[in-house]
Amino acid sequence: MKLPTKKIVLVGLFIGLEVLLSGTSIPVGATKVMPLQHTLNAIAGILLGPWYAALAALFTAIIRLSLGTGTIFAFPGGVFGGLVVGYAYQIIKKDYAALTEPIGTALIGGTLSGLIFAPAIGAKGSVWFFIYLFALSCVPGSIIGYFLVKALRLTGVNVFTKRLNMYRK
Repeated sequence: MKLPTKKIVLVGLFIGLEVLLSGTSIPVGATKVMPLQHTLNAIAGILLGPWYAALAALFTAIIRLSLGTGTIFAFPGGVFGGLVVGYAYQIIKKDYAALTEPIGTALIGGTLSGLIFAPAIGAKGSVWFFIYLFALSCVPGSIIGYFLVKALRLTGVNVFTKRLNMYRK
Protein backbone atom coordinates (compact mmCIF):
# COMPACT_ATOMS: atom_id res chain seq x y z
CA MET A 1 0.00 0.00 0.00
CA LYS A 2 1.49 3.32 -1.08
CA LEU A 3 0.68 6.35 1.08
CA PRO A 4 0.54 9.76 -0.58
CA THR A 5 3.55 11.76 0.57
CA LYS A 6 1.75 15.10 0.40
CA LYS A 7 -0.93 13.92 2.81
CA ILE A 8 1.58 12.57 5.29
CA VAL A 9 3.54 15.82 5.18
CA LEU A 10 0.35 17.82 5.69
CA VAL A 11 -0.66 15.60 8.62
CA GLY A 12 2.71 16.41 10.20
CA LEU A 13 2.21 20.12 9.56
CA PHE A 14 -1.25 20.06 11.11
CA ILE A 15 0.09 18.22 14.16
CA GLY A 16 2.88 20.78 14.52
CA LEU A 17 0.50 23.72 14.19
CA GLU A 18 -2.02 22.25 16.60
CA VAL A 19 0.66 21.54 19.22
CA LEU A 20 2.19 24.99 18.73
CA LEU A 21 -1.20 26.69 19.15
CA SER A 22 -2.15 24.57 22.18
CA GLY A 23 -0.74 27.26 24.45
CA THR A 24 -3.79 29.34 23.59
CA SER A 25 -6.17 27.05 25.47
CA ILE A 26 -8.48 28.24 28.23
CA PRO A 27 -8.86 25.89 31.24
CA VAL A 28 -12.53 25.20 32.05
CA GLY A 29 -13.06 22.53 34.67
CA ALA A 30 -11.26 19.32 33.72
CA THR A 31 -11.06 20.39 30.06
CA LYS A 32 -9.17 23.03 28.11
CA VAL A 33 -11.19 25.06 25.61
CA MET A 34 -9.16 25.50 22.43
CA PRO A 35 -11.03 26.89 19.40
CA LEU A 36 -7.92 26.86 17.19
CA GLN A 37 -7.72 23.05 17.52
CA HIS A 38 -11.17 22.83 15.96
CA THR A 39 -10.26 25.39 13.31
CA LEU A 40 -7.43 23.17 12.17
CA ASN A 41 -9.62 20.06 12.50
CA ALA A 42 -12.15 21.60 10.13
CA ILE A 43 -9.45 22.52 7.61
CA ALA A 44 -7.77 19.11 7.88
CA GLY A 45 -11.09 17.31 7.36
CA ILE A 46 -11.62 19.19 4.10
CA LEU A 47 -8.04 19.04 2.81
CA LEU A 48 -7.05 15.55 3.93
CA GLY A 49 -10.24 13.56 4.37
CA PRO A 50 -11.63 11.88 7.46
CA TRP A 51 -8.94 9.38 8.40
CA TYR A 52 -5.94 11.62 7.92
CA ALA A 53 -7.69 14.43 9.83
CA ALA A 54 -8.48 11.98 12.64
CA LEU A 55 -4.87 10.78 12.61
CA ALA A 56 -3.61 14.36 12.96
CA ALA A 57 -6.01 14.96 15.86
CA LEU A 58 -4.97 11.71 17.54
CA PHE A 59 -1.25 12.45 17.43
CA THR A 60 -1.89 16.04 18.49
CA ALA A 61 -3.82 14.79 21.52
CA ILE A 62 -1.02 12.36 22.42
CA ILE A 63 1.66 15.08 22.16
CA ARG A 64 -0.42 17.71 24.00
CA LEU A 65 -1.23 15.29 26.80
CA SER A 66 2.44 14.34 27.18
CA LEU A 67 3.49 18.03 27.20
CA GLY A 68 0.82 18.98 29.72
CA THR A 69 -0.93 21.40 27.34
CA GLY A 70 -3.89 19.10 26.77
CA THR A 71 -6.20 16.73 28.59
CA ILE A 72 -7.56 13.26 27.96
CA PHE A 73 -10.69 14.92 26.59
CA ALA A 74 -8.81 15.93 23.43
CA PHE A 75 -9.01 12.34 22.23
CA PRO A 76 -12.76 11.97 21.74
CA GLY A 77 -13.30 15.59 20.71
CA GLY A 78 -10.58 16.07 18.14
CA VAL A 79 -10.67 12.67 16.49
CA PHE A 80 -14.43 12.58 15.94
CA GLY A 81 -14.49 16.23 14.84
CA GLY A 82 -12.01 15.48 12.04
CA LEU A 83 -13.86 12.33 11.02
CA VAL A 84 -17.23 14.08 10.76
CA VAL A 85 -15.87 17.00 8.71
CA GLY A 86 -13.99 14.66 6.40
CA TYR A 87 -17.02 12.48 5.73
CA ALA A 88 -19.34 15.48 5.41
CA TYR A 89 -17.00 16.98 2.79
CA GLN A 90 -16.91 13.70 0.88
CA ILE A 91 -20.70 13.64 0.79
CA ILE A 92 -21.61 17.29 0.12
CA LYS A 93 -18.35 18.46 -1.52
CA LYS A 94 -18.84 22.00 -0.16
CA ASP A 95 -16.63 23.99 2.18
CA TYR A 96 -19.44 24.46 4.68
CA ALA A 97 -18.71 20.87 5.71
CA ALA A 98 -16.29 22.59 8.11
CA LEU A 99 -19.34 23.67 10.09
CA THR A 100 -20.15 20.02 10.89
CA GLU A 101 -17.15 19.79 13.23
CA PRO A 102 -19.34 20.39 16.34
CA ILE A 103 -21.33 17.23 15.52
CA GLY A 104 -18.21 15.13 15.98
CA THR A 105 -16.64 17.14 18.76
CA ALA A 106 -19.55 18.30 20.91
CA LEU A 107 -22.16 15.63 20.30
CA ILE A 108 -20.04 12.49 19.84
CA GLY A 109 -16.91 13.57 21.73
CA GLY A 110 -18.86 15.27 24.52
CA THR A 111 -21.06 12.23 24.99
CA LEU A 112 -18.06 9.89 25.13
CA SER A 113 -16.30 12.24 27.53
CA GLY A 114 -19.25 12.33 29.90
CA LEU A 115 -19.94 8.61 29.76
CA ILE A 116 -16.44 7.10 29.57
CA PHE A 117 -13.51 9.49 29.92
CA ALA A 118 -14.68 11.63 32.87
CA PRO A 119 -15.63 8.65 35.07
CA ALA A 120 -12.33 6.95 34.16
CA ILE A 121 -10.29 9.83 35.62
CA GLY A 122 -12.73 10.74 38.39
CA ALA A 123 -13.77 14.07 36.86
CA LYS A 124 -17.22 15.42 37.58
CA GLY A 125 -19.70 16.47 34.95
CA SER A 126 -22.67 15.15 33.09
CA VAL A 127 -22.83 14.37 29.40
CA TRP A 128 -24.60 17.71 28.83
CA PHE A 129 -21.83 19.51 30.72
CA PHE A 130 -19.20 18.14 28.33
CA ILE A 131 -21.33 18.75 25.24
CA TYR A 132 -21.70 22.37 26.36
CA LEU A 133 -17.96 22.79 27.09
CA PHE A 134 -16.95 21.21 23.81
CA ALA A 135 -19.47 23.38 21.93
CA LEU A 136 -17.90 26.49 23.49
CA SER A 137 -14.67 25.50 21.81
CA CYS A 138 -15.71 23.87 18.55
CA VAL A 139 -18.51 26.15 17.33
CA PRO A 140 -16.28 29.25 17.04
CA GLY A 141 -13.39 27.07 15.86
CA SER A 142 -15.37 25.51 13.03
CA ILE A 143 -16.66 28.92 11.92
CA ILE A 144 -13.09 30.26 11.80
CA GLY A 145 -12.05 27.10 9.92
CA TYR A 146 -14.79 27.62 7.34
CA PHE A 147 -13.68 31.19 6.67
CA LEU A 148 -10.01 30.17 6.49
CA VAL A 149 -10.80 27.49 3.92
CA LYS A 150 -12.70 30.08 1.88
CA ALA A 151 -9.78 32.52 2.22
CA LEU A 152 -7.26 29.86 1.19
CA ARG A 153 -9.27 29.05 -1.91
CA LEU A 154 -9.55 32.75 -2.82
CA THR A 155 -5.81 33.30 -2.46
CA GLY A 156 -4.85 30.61 -4.95
CA VAL A 157 -4.18 27.75 -2.57
CA ASN A 158 -7.12 26.04 -4.26
CA VAL A 159 -4.75 24.87 -7.04
CA PHE A 160 -2.82 22.88 -4.44
CA THR A 161 -5.96 21.54 -2.81
CA LYS A 162 -7.33 20.44 -6.18
CA ARG A 163 -4.17 18.44 -6.75
CA LEU A 164 -4.38 17.04 -3.24
CA ASN A 165 -8.02 16.06 -3.71
CA MET A 166 -6.98 13.77 -6.57
CA TYR A 167 -5.56 11.47 -3.85
CA ARG A 168 -8.80 11.41 -1.84
CA LYS A 169 -10.69 8.19 -2.24
